[in-house]
Amino acid sequence: MSDRKRLEELRLLLTEHSHLYYVLDDPQISDGEYDRLFQELLKIEEAHPDWVTSDSPSQRIGGAALDKFEQVQHRLPMLSLENAFDDRDLHSFEDRLLRFLLTDVRPEYMTEPKLDGLAVELVYEYGLLVQGSTRGDGSVGEDISAQLRTVTSIPLRLRKTDIPRLEVRGEVFMDRTGLTKLNLQRAEDGEPLFANPRNAAAGSLRQLDPKITAKRPLRFYVYGIAEPADTDCKTQQELLQFLGSLGLPVNDLLSFCPDIKTVIKRFAELSTLRHDLAYEIDGMVVKVNDFALQGRLGAKARAPRWAIACKFPAIQATTKIVKVDFQVGRTGAVTPVAILDPVDVGGVMVSRASLHNGDEILRKDLRTGDTVLIQRAGDVIPEIVKAVLEKRDKDAVPIIIPKNCPVCTHLLVKPVGEAVTRCVNPHCPAQRLRSMVHFCSKAGLDIEGLGKKSVEQLFDLQLIKDLPDIFKLQKADLEVLDGWGKKSADNALSGIEAAKKPVLSHFLAALGIRYVGEVTAGLLENTFLSLERLLTVTREELLEVDGLGEQAAGSIADYFSDPLVREMMNAFHDACVQPQVLVQREENLLLTGEVLLFTGSLKKLSRTEAKKLVKDHGGQIASGITKKLTCLVVGEKPGSKLKKAQEKGIRILTEDEFVVMLS
Repeated sequence: MSDRKRLEELRLLLTEHSHLYYVLDDPQISDGEYDRLFQELLKIEEAHPDWVTSDSPSQRIGGAALDKFEQVQHRLPMLSLENAFDDRDLHSFEDRLLRFLLTDVRPEYMTEPKLDGLAVELVYEYGLLVQGSTRGDGSVGEDISAQLRTVTSIPLRLRKTDIPRLEVRGEVFMDRTGLTKLNLQRAEDGEPLFANPRNAAAGSLRQLDPKITAKRPLRFYVYGIAEPADTDCKTQQELLQFLGSLGLPVNDLLSFCPDIKTVIKRFAELSTLRHDLAYEIDGMVVKVNDFALQGRLGAKARAPRWAIACKFPAIQATTKIVKVDFQVGRTGAVTPVAILDPVDVGGVMVSRASLHNGDEILRKDLRTGDTVLIQRAGDVIPEIVKAVLEKRDKDAVPIIIPKNCPVCTHLLVKPVGEAVTRCVNPHCPAQRLRSMVHFCSKAGLDIEGLGKKSVEQLFDLQLIKDLPDIFKLQKADLEVLDGWGKKSADNALSGIEAAKKPVLSHFLAALGIRYVGEVTAGLLENTFLSLERLLTVTREELLEVDGLGEQAAGSIADYFSDPLVREMMNAFHDACVQPQVLVQREENLLLTGEVLLFTGSLKKLSRTEAKKLVKDHGGQIASGITKKLTCLVVGEKPGSKLKKAQEKGIRILTEDEFVVMLS
């Protein structure tokens, strides 16, 4: 079979299996088989870059970072909805409809869960996704096409390709598990937490670097289109069935309601169901089903008359802080956790809540013994809203962050500019254990057979004391342990053996270096190409990598220069752990060895396009005028960088000269 034919076959296979996995929740092949097909696709596209199309599954991994978001004018406004809160409000909604329509014939309705995410518009032309944008102010949004392409449940090509233009509208959101994991990671890294799924979805989609968005667990459901007349559908129910047939994900909790009494009954059902869903909903949307009636009802200034959002009441409760524990994470972050009198919050018993850091405790003026108002943030993470001061006990004790690590007693520090207090002892048992759990987890090397409990057990028994020890485990040591056996031992050892040749970027992310996630690890792999090279890297060299900031550069340089880390790397080598570079850089490209910087306003290219051209031709992008800079490309109004480059004798090119050189 020719490469071209196999490429088309792979694209169809991967698109279909993505639809089965992410939209229908019905996977037909294993993750390993999918990854094998995906790598085969990448290999063909790397050999034939001119064959890459915008609807290829490979385009979901995220392209170059943007300088800013461009504005998008919606052809038809994306209106907001008025709110209802109870049965009486829903009856009033129908009464208004009947008065406006001057009829006694009551309409039929469609209801759908109101997702707590970010409304977006997707524009398809002849089935191909050409643009995606935020709702914005309803009339003008932001172009986040590159970010939306990374959301796996959004099809890059529809199953029907004869529609000239279709403006699809829906909601991007993050499920409960995804939000919890993301916030745990952010707390560990000393970053502010996302308060709810909406903030998490919005923050993920508004990343200028699509590669960061690609790492976030985002999902999408369609709820309509800008202009129903663009289809032959007569009702909202027909439209959603039609959109589902195109390959767009449609929520399975949609419900047809013949009258307002059924709507009210459905709202009560969703109020009960909401706690069992994998994602957060904050209400139910009610729409008149018939498009002809929708057209007659029209819209007011900012909301349609034919739809309303019925909101659930807030889920809160009061309880007492019994005591505060202090937990040490893998980066040394010390997190205060309130131990509470168990209380039912929206059907879930809550007995613990993170207090995040000392600044948060002071801001909320929390004390041990306080009666506090608690809620499940985004209905997921227990959060203390405030102390109920009128119920404060005279014996309530201020919560003080300890001066010494609660595990190893090492003196704690609070770095300048950070809210998190840290243990900086690299030998702290708590940090070492958390590092091992992370190293073996899905966010690390995903070692099958070594889950969190297994790692904790092996650490407590001192069978593993440091990361390289994982690769020295023996069957005889494992099969005699409580809860283990020959099969469990074999599974773990097979997983360990498979992890001995990890992709370099995965290995770097698994080490748990501060400020090094999957994106930064990928930058390091693509730039330095080997673990051996990283062991000698300097802070100055790291600062010249486009996308690395000062904090990350300093953290990486300090990590690899640490004698204990070098000793650990030698132990990895002795255990036959050999990180592999996924894609070797081509050495015969036009800009191989060149380091370029752009200054001033470019007219023919956007800054993003210019940087992509440099990288595609084997060059690197500098962050400023450095000794490694080989060429400065100058646009209009270049500023001080031009003068500095001239003083250093660096080659200067105009934008036109740069374009001609590459062509």
